[in-house]
Amino acid sequence: MSAEERTGVFRELTPEVAADARALLATVGHGALATLEHEDGYPMVTRIGLAMMPDGMPTTLVSELSGHTAALRADPRCAVMVGDPGKGDPLAHPRLTLTCRAAEVARGSDLHAAAREAYLARHPKAKLYDDFADFLFMRLLPERGSYVAGFGAAYRLGPADIAGG
Repeated sequence: MSAEERTGVFRELTPEVAADARALLATVGHGALATLEHEDGYPMVTRIGLAMMPDGMPTTLVSELSGHTAALRADPRCAVMVGDPGKGDPLAHPRLTLTCRAAEVARGSDLHAAAREAYLARHPKAKLYDDFADFLFMRLLPERGSYVAGFGAAYRLGPADIAGG
């Protein structure tokens, strides 16, 4: 099946559905981050904490000691999946997958202050370690998204749909 044929599974995106996807992203505190290991290129997935920046972009706090940080530095392409499976069939619950590029946030910058404020508002216990020398913020800059609102309700999103622009 070609890519053009597969697009038939996606419904037409409406402003309301895009808003639902953004609301899901704004309410989650964690997600599954997929990266490519820097040693051999194999995919790996890890759970990360997430918070939303004022511009609608997700950010995460990572340690330089973690494998996913090394992977993102070697190749910033990544994906993050969010959604709470709730009770019952986990495939019946809404979920959002974003294909992103990770970008480190420079310490001491205005962006760092905004990332820290947003992240600590969502994860106050991170104040115990967010200033450690090996911790840094990374913004996950979406290039596209796939939102599944429930069984048979799949939508594609572009960067402006995700950011709300």
